[in-house]
Amino acid sequence: MTAAAAQRHVRFNAFDMNCVGHQSPGLWRHPQDKSADYNTIGYWTHLAKVLEKGLFDGLFIADVLGTYDVFGGTNEVPLRTAAQVPVNDPFLLVSAMAAVTENLGFGVTAGTAYEHPYPFSRRLATLDHLTNGRVGWNVVTGYLPSAARNMGQEDQLEHDERYNHADEYMEVVYKLLEGSWEDDAVVKDRERGIFTDPAKVHEIRHEGKYFKVPGIAITEPSPQRTPVIFQAGASPRGMKFAAQNAEAVFVTCPTKEMLAATVKKIRDAAEAAGRDRYDIRIYTMQTVVTGPDSATAQAKFEDYKSYADIDGALALISGWMGVDLSTYGPDDVIGDNVKSNAIQSSVETFQKASGDTGKPWTIRQLAEWVGVGGFGPITVGSGAEVAAKLVEWVEETDVDGFNLAYAITPGTFEDIVEFVVPELQKLGAYPTEYAPGTLRNKLFGRGDKLPENHRAANYRLEALAKL
Repeated sequence: MTAAAAQRHVRFNAFDMNCVGHQSPGLWRHPQDKSADYNTIGYWTHLAKVLEKGLFDGLFIADVLGTYDVFGGTNEVPLRTAAQVPVNDPFLLVSAMAAVTENLGFGVTAGTAYEHPYPFSRRLATLDHLTNGRVGWNVVTGYLPSAARNMGQEDQLEHDERYNHADEYMEVVYKLLEGSWEDDAVVKDRERGIFTDPAKVHEIRHEGKYFKVPGIAITEPSPQRTPVIFQAGASPRGMKFAAQNAEAVFVTCPTKEMLAATVKKIRDAAEAAGRDRYDIRIYTMQTVVTGPDSATAQAKFEDYKSYADIDGALALISGWMGVDLSTYGPDDVIGDNVKSNAIQSSVETFQKASGDTGKPWTIRQLAEWVGVGGFGPITVGSGAEVAAKLVEWVEETDVDGFNLAYAITPGTFEDIVEFVVPELQKLGAYPTEYAPGTLRNKLFGRGDKLPENHRAANYRLEALAKL
C-alpha cells in the first residue's frame, strides 16, 4: 500500500440514472426492485436518505440523450427491455434530494455537445446555490449517434474532436463562473439601493472556434463557483481532458491489474498537467451483492441472474462500444479489429474481459456479465467478506473508492449500508461522519473553491489581468 493510500478511507458513490433498471436490464421485473418508480419524487428522496445514512460521498446520476439503437439498428430491444429508455432529465431530481439531506453530494451528468454553455452555466450555478455547494458536473461528450441525429446532426463529431469542442466549452464555463463576478460584487446595500456593484461584474468577451459569448454571467457566485468536475473518459484523449479538468474520475476495469494501470495513467497525467497526483479522486465501478452471511448473498446473486435480460445487455454493450453485436454469434469473441467512435475505453474493457480460464469471453458471456450491475466487477459475500475485498482493491490499485451500481434498487444500496459500511468502519477504512462544508471540501478538505493549480484558475479575473 502506498503512503497516500494508507491515509485514505474507502469512498463510495452510488451510481444511478433517471430511468428503469440503469445497468441491470431485466432486473426491473424483480419483485423487490423499485426502479420503475424512477419518475416519482419519493423514489429519489428515499434513496438520498439511504445514501446519506451510509455516508456516501454522493449520488452519481448518469444520463443519455438518445437510445441504444446500435444493436440491430432499431429501438425495438431497448424499448422492450427498458435498456436506459424511458429516461428523464437528471438535473430536476437534485433539489428534492437536497431538501431531505444535509451532506450528500450530487454528480449530475450533462453533455457538451448539444447545449450552449451560457444557459448551462446558469443551471450549474443555480443547483450549486440550492444545494449549498453539494453539486458536481459529470462532463460527457456523448457517444450515441441517435442523440446526434435528433439534435439535427448526421452523426457525432469524431471522438477526439468531441474533446476539442469540450475544451472550449469548459473555457466558456470557467470564464462565466470564475471570471465574471468578483467575490464581493453583491453588496446588498439597502441604504444606497445597490444590490450588485456594476464595477465588479465583468464581460468575459469570449470568441473561439465554437462559441462567441461576449457578456457577463447572469448568476452571482455560488458556494463553489464552479461545481466539482467529474469525468469518465479513459481513452488517451479523454484522459488528457481529465488531467486538465477533472476532480473525480470514474473508470471501469474488470481486473485489479487493469485498474492499477489505469489509475497510474490518470495520476501520471494529472502530474504532467501541473497538478498533484492525488488532486483527482478516482472511483471504479463495482456491483456488490451482500447480506448477513455468504450463503444469503450468493442466493441473492443467483436470484438476480435469473431476471437478467440478455438482449437488453447486448443493446447496452453495443451502444457503449458503437458496435452492432447482433452481427456476432453468441459464441464469437469481439476480437482486436474493432474501431469505435463511441466509448473507446469500453471497447478495450470488453476485449480484455475474461473468466478464470484466461480466454476472452464470448458475446454470450459478456451479456451475462453485464446483465447484473453493468460491466464493472461483481463482489458477492457477507458484509465482512465484501469489506475485506474492497479494501484489497484500494490497497492493490491505489484507487480512491467505488462507484456502486445496483442489481435492484434501493435494495442493493440498503444492503451495502446495513452490512458493508459497518464492517468497513470496524476496519478503520470508512468514515464515521461527514467532513464539513461543500462537496469539494468533503472530497479534499482544503476549501470550497478550485485550487490555483487547476485549469480554471487561468480564467479568474486576477489571472486574466496579468495577460
